[in-house]
Amino acid sequence: MMQVLTRPPSGMPALVLNADYRPLSYYPLSLWPWQEVIKAVFLDRVDVVSTYDHVVHSPSFEMKLPSVVSLKQYVPQERPPAFTRFNLFLRDSFSCQYCASPDDLTFDHVIPRSRGGRTTWENIVTACAPCNLAKGGRTPREAGMHPFHTARRPSMHELQDRGRKFPPGHLHASWLDYLYWDIELES
Repeated sequence: MMQVLTRPPSGMPALVLNADYRPLSYYPLSLWPWQEVIKAVFLDRVDVVSTYDHVVHSPSFEMKLPSVVSLKQYVPQERPPAFTRFNLFLRDSFSCQYCASPDDLTFDHVIPRSRGGRTTWENIVTACAPCNLAKGGRTPREAGMHPFHTARRPSMHELQDRGRKFPPGHLHASWLDYLYWDIELES
């Protein structure tokens, strides 16, 4: 259950937006610690969009801590995603592609390595340990186990879209205007 906070979240991180005011990433949500945000403000790399009520002081300076910042220079987002365990699980919505279980996840070579299968986006799917063990070194046809979705390389846009479905446990109220969560709007 997601909780919308009116007080700053622990550690007072700032939501980081690209220059087009979209989050740099959704999962994990693009958050920077307050110390990093203050440094970026002083180096003129970000614009402060929204602040918390909390103020930081030095002997000659004080400022409200930023809650939302946007980069001054646009960071292109359409690069191919890295082939990592996390991105693979995100592509497959953190569920086994044979039984839909979210528990005890690992990955499975659709065409087993012993049969010449490679470790690529197009041959790896998320599988729970019991299904992975049951399939063993067999092909999907031999095992009678077919993945729900065809293994393929996702685009960065697809991973970002998938990440929107996994919001963090809490969001600060100042972030809501910049995130596209399915949150009921006040009337």
